[in-house]
Formats: sequence, C-alpha cells, structure tokens
Amino acid sequence: MTMTTKRTRQVTITPLIILIAVVVAGFWALLAVGTGSPDRSERPRGGDKAPGDTVDLARRIERYTARFDEDSGYRRPTRADREAVARGVGLLLDGRQDKAREQLSDVDMDVRTLVDSVGGRRYAEVADRSDDGPSPRGWGRIYVGLDAPARWSVQVPHPRSDEATEQLGVAVLRGSPGGVLVIAGAHRKAGSGNASDVAHRRDSVFHAVCDELVRRGAPGLQLHGFASGSAPDHDVVASTGEGSAARDDGRELADALREKDFDVCRAWVRNCPLEGRTNVQGRSAAEAGVPFLHVEFSRRVRMSSEASAEAADALVTVTDAWSARRGAE
Repeated sequence: MTMTTKRTRQVTITPLIILIAVVVAGFWALLAVGTGSPDRSERPRGGDKAPGDTVDLARRIERYTARFDEDSGYRRPTRADREAVARGVGLLLDGRQDKAREQLSDVDMDVRTLVDSVGGRRYAEVADRSDDGPSPRGWGRIYVGLDAPARWSVQVPHPRSDEATEQLGVAVLRGSPGGVLVIAGAHRKAGSGNASDVAHRRDSVFHAVCDELVRRGAPGLQLHGFASGSAPDHDVVASTGEGSAARDDGRELADALREKDFDVCRAWVRNCPLEGRTNVQGRSAAEAGVPFLHVEFSRRVRMSSEASAEAADALVTVTDAWSARRGAE
C-alpha cells in the first residue's frame, strides 16, 4: 500500500468517525430528555401535567380519618409551626411546588401530587409525616387543586366527630374547579381541654391555613354535623356566621337545598340553633369582609348516600358561583 493510499483512507475515515460520534451523542441526549425527571413544579398551574399517584380521594381520606377518636392524640403547634405551614400552603397556592415542598419539609410535612380516580383532577396533598408514627401531632391535611387557580375553600373542622362531613367535603371539592380542602387532623376531643376543637381555636394549623386563604380573598364553606335532637325540625342550618358578605350566597344555597326537599333554617332570617357565631374561621372572614358560610347537616342527611349526594349538589351551586366570580376578577 502506498503512502498516498494510506493518507486518503485516513482522511476519509476521520470525518466518518466524527459523524458517528455526533449521532450517538444526539441519540443519548434525546433519550435523557425522554426518560429523565425534569422539575415541572415551578410551571404555572394548569400547564404542569406531571403525573401523580392515582387514588380514590374519598377512600384515601376515609382511611386517614378512620383512626381519629378521643384518645388519638393531638399536639398543639407553636406559632412558628403554624406560620411555616401557612407559608408553605401559600407557595402551593402560587403554583410554586418546589418551594412549598422545601418550606413544609422544615416542619415535617410532605407534599405529594395525586390524581383523583373520580374525575381525573390533580391535587397537591399536604400531609403530616407524624400521621404514620406512634404519636401523631394531629395537624391535618390540605388538598390544593392543581388544574385551576385556587378560588375557594371547603373546610372540615370536626372529621369523625361530625361523622361523614369529610366525605361531604370531598364531594364538594370534586364538584367545582379551583377548590382547596382543609381537614382537621384529630377528633375534636383528642386534645387537652378544647385544644383540638379547631373551629374555636386560633392556635391551630387548620386556622392558620384558613387565615391564609382569607388573606387571599378566597370564600370559605365550612361543614358541620348535628345530632337529631339539636335541631329536630330541620335538616340543615345555614349561617353566614359573624359576617354578612355571604348573605346572597347563603340564600342561593338555601334555595338549592329547599329544591331538594331539605328543611333549612336560615340564620340570617330567624334565630336558629347552631348558627356558628363563635366560629373563629367565620370571625376572621367577617373581619376581612370575605364570604363565609357555616353549614350544619343533620345525621339523617350525612348518613344517607342519596341525601348526602343531593346536599353536595346544592353546595356545589355556591362553589361554582365562587369559582366563576373569582375567575372573572
């Protein structure tokens, strides 16, 4: 082989090797993009289509609250704890999941993305890590809708003790976009004195989160249950608590409930039992001029799947209106 032939072959092979290297590098780059886990949590809400664990949200919450009883335990959070959780939830409401996860991790709270198998909506779940341990703190859970901006909340301060109100809360959350579900983390009698009765305490994580929502102008719907003897002539007691900003919303709700043959006591028209005027979340909303509805349901309504579904449909007329109203602002 002559020297000229060798040089010609070397010149021909070298560009071929370079070309192959470029193709291989490009292939691996494309593969990395397709199979990697880029951070999507900072994208605007609605644009983030990152998958999450698919669950039946109602069953998940039922399993969570099933352990609640008067002896399940409750640890009162410090002011720093309450403020940290409220800040973390605020970051979630702003669509900043990474920052929220970092903030909430400092107080031993986890953030997970869930896809509800009923309806397919995505939610960020804020859960207390101590729930899985021997001594749960009882600080509750928050579910923030990820498919639309947060515009309203449904609040369940007495899960298990006001039986089935947590399931009614899930039905309302599923019914309208832009919802946030706030659930207390302990039976109302689990703490010392009334420490875990979050509807009447300002020093709870539950109240701190509801206050953060009020600060953002989000209307709140708080669900309660009563024993048959507490209001024997009524199926529902509807009230605006200490405020009046939700008076029109209350009328709309009461009318929707009446159309479904529920007997409703309207606290803005007459004296009703269980009006919720000492409710601290309602008082905070009233001070800020934010709509708030305190709604009590009889055991008959809550424990009947058919009646509960009808009640949820009526409640959704209000949350639909809130979602549309705040979306137009």
